[in-house]
Amino acid sequence: MPSPAADVDTDGQLVSIEPATGIVLWRGKVGDVDAACALARKAWSLWASEPLAKRTELLRRFVNEVLSVQHELAELIARETGKPLWEAQDEVEGVMAFVETAITAHAKRAGQQRMDGGDLKGATAIRHKPHGVVAVIGPFNFPAATPAGQIVPALLAGNVVIFKPSEKAPASGEMLLACMYRAGIPRDIVQLLVGGPAEGKALAAHQDVDGVLFTGSANTGIAINRMLASDPGKIVALEMGGNNPIVLWDTPKLSDAAALIVQSAFGMAGQRCTSARRLIVKDSMYDAAMAEIRKLTERMVIGGPLDKPQPFMGPVIDNDTADALTESFLYLLSNGGKAITHMRQPHDGMPFVTPGIIDVTAMAERPDIELFGPLLQVVRVADFDAAIAEANNTRYGLSASLIGGSPENYNRFWANIRAGIVNWNRTTFGAGGAMPFGGIGLSGNHRPGGSYAPDFSVYPVSSSEIDQPRASVGVGFRAR
Repeated sequence: MPSPAADVDTDGQLVSIEPATGIVLWRGKVGDVDAACALARKAWSLWASEPLAKRTELLRRFVNEVLSVQHELAELIARETGKPLWEAQDEVEGVMAFVETAITAHAKRAGQQRMDGGDLKGATAIRHKPHGVVAVIGPFNFPAATPAGQIVPALLAGNVVIFKPSEKAPASGEMLLACMYRAGIPRDIVQLLVGGPAEGKALAAHQDVDGVLFTGSANTGIAINRMLASDPGKIVALEMGGNNPIVLWDTPKLSDAAALIVQSAFGMAGQRCTSARRLIVKDSMYDAAMAEIRKLTERMVIGGPLDKPQPFMGPVIDNDTADALTESFLYLLSNGGKAITHMRQPHDGMPFVTPGIIDVTAMAERPDIELFGPLLQVVRVADFDAAIAEANNTRYGLSASLIGGSPENYNRFWANIRAGIVNWNRTTFGAGGAMPFGGIGLSGNHRPGGSYAPDFSVYPVSSSEIDQPRASVGVGFRAR
């Protein structure tokens, strides 16, 4: 997932621009990292001492506040990211649904346990403590759902949060936090820090920050990991996208398979971290499968986020991204790739691109990078072993899906694929907020979110307890 540079106007304010129109949507003052951290550090002890029941109630009120502005928030997300309104509405619904998931997950993974102490008499206990001040650094593609998936569990556990939204989607982040403030969560408990890469770097490295929850590109995530390598006391959770494979094997339902592949590769203009980047196809199915996929792609409606009727796909986030994608398509084409559908930029000066599909089977070296947009690379293989090997031919490991095949094929696929999300006859997207979400390799550092988010929001504390001191000494002491 790329981390575009910030747009800053002549007054030094951060500017958010609508991808579909080029109109300035929002502008705001770049925040002060030191001031935000000092305020958060001062506020933390009081928030952590609040009963869990109170924090839970405030977050449930937050859901009601989101519900009251869900249409306005969805429209803002759509305009700021370029995604169609129907996808933005799904995102807002996901924000609301996740709160109850987080409450349930916290009770399950971070709840208290008390046990009989056995020979020690008394009791033993496992409880969990918050880390303290947590930085959440969000992405542009899901500017409400992804940060909510980290902010909510962190607050529930008793952390305070400094949220730096993507420099490409600050308005959506601001509206998300406004809902929290109206719900009664104090402004010093969850702060908005407006800024670009420099502010994100300073926030992650700040001595008063106890945890960093980052979603974005592998390059930025690795830089954060390297920067904090000498500070093992700071929890770091990285979600960094993927070069995700989708394998098409024996199935008579080619139209259904094509629909799953097109949704996986081109939904949200290919700007999901779980989007399919590589299609691996059995040789004998290649011609029929490509015909179905091409036919469906040619019917695709591409347009602005508020167009009526609604498009399937909007623009990518900005012109630099659009240019980089078309250049990547040309690079693949000039290095052995064979175009199935050409990627084009239909509107001069605007970041709309048409889906590109390219057969890269003949390429001597296929680049293992995340091309964050509607660009699908196709590889033909002769047998299932080759399909698994090609799917694993990446340093990433976020998502993978098998379309078609037998239960035996899927068992082999599941057992051998290196990914944190492995699906069968489904898109490459995640399995829902009630499931863990994360990857391995360049996709993450074994800190999955979703229902596993409590694991990086708290740390466990074990205790042996008795109401009065009771002890005696034995071996190694002289008699009185």
